[in-house]
Amino acid sequence: MREFTMEDIPILFEDNHIIVVAKPQYLPSQADSSEDADLLTILKAFIKERDGKANDVYLGLVHRLDRVTGGVMVLAKTSKAASRLSEAIRNREVEKKYLAVILGSMREKQGVLSHYLKKHSANNIVYVATQGTEGAKLAELNYKELETVNEIISLEEIQLQTGRSHQIRVQFSAIGHPLFGDHKYGGDKLAEGFPIALWAVKLSFVHPVTKTNMVFVCYPPEDREPWKKFDLSGYFSVFKGSIE
Repeated sequence: MREFTMEDIPILFEDNHIIVVAKPQYLPSQADSSEDADLLTILKAFIKERDGKANDVYLGLVHRLDRVTGGVMVLAKTSKAASRLSEAIRNREVEKKYLAVILGSMREKQGVLSHYLKKHSANNIVYVATQGTEGAKLAELNYKELETVNEIISLEEIQLQTGRSHQIRVQFSAIGHPLFGDHKYGGDKLAEGFPIALWAVKLSFVHPVTKTNMVFVCYPPEDREPWKKFDLSGYFSVFKGSIE
């Protein structure tokens, strides 16, 4: 496992209340049993040293990305900001959009996926369960197919309505279209050894203190497989036009 440093974590925005960064793939959002370096710990150490703080730095993790997922994240630098951002997320007032490459092509090019998911903590696997299963939670997302390459792989725009563990990966796998490179949920049949093609591309929210509309976009690595198979320029130009 590679060692991550602040050089691997671009800061997209920072003020006295929040910090927005681009999390690299395979960096955990916070410390876990692996004891690998994690985003939260690296950021706190960086801010402490940069600002010459004698005491520990407060940094609130208000949402997470799976270890294998790269893209945009916001963290709170004060407890007030953390509380307000957490409430906004609970109230579904924070927009999270992802790009994913799936195996195959969706029959319906735009729609909603809705499942009940349950996590098996012992092996960190999430599976589809029936409604009423103890511990199962509703998971919903909206998707739109942007492009396909001979219906072998396809680029999907995804907007989460809920934030369940491994949600995008499990829901697409459940309908027979696992994510490219996702060995855990069957997506490595055509992509063994490649990183999973899942990226948190856009995050929109109201600033917890200034009340300004904030929109941040973080692109996937366009020069790498499988992203390079798609013409992302037009898609990104639409995104750029929407930034406030």
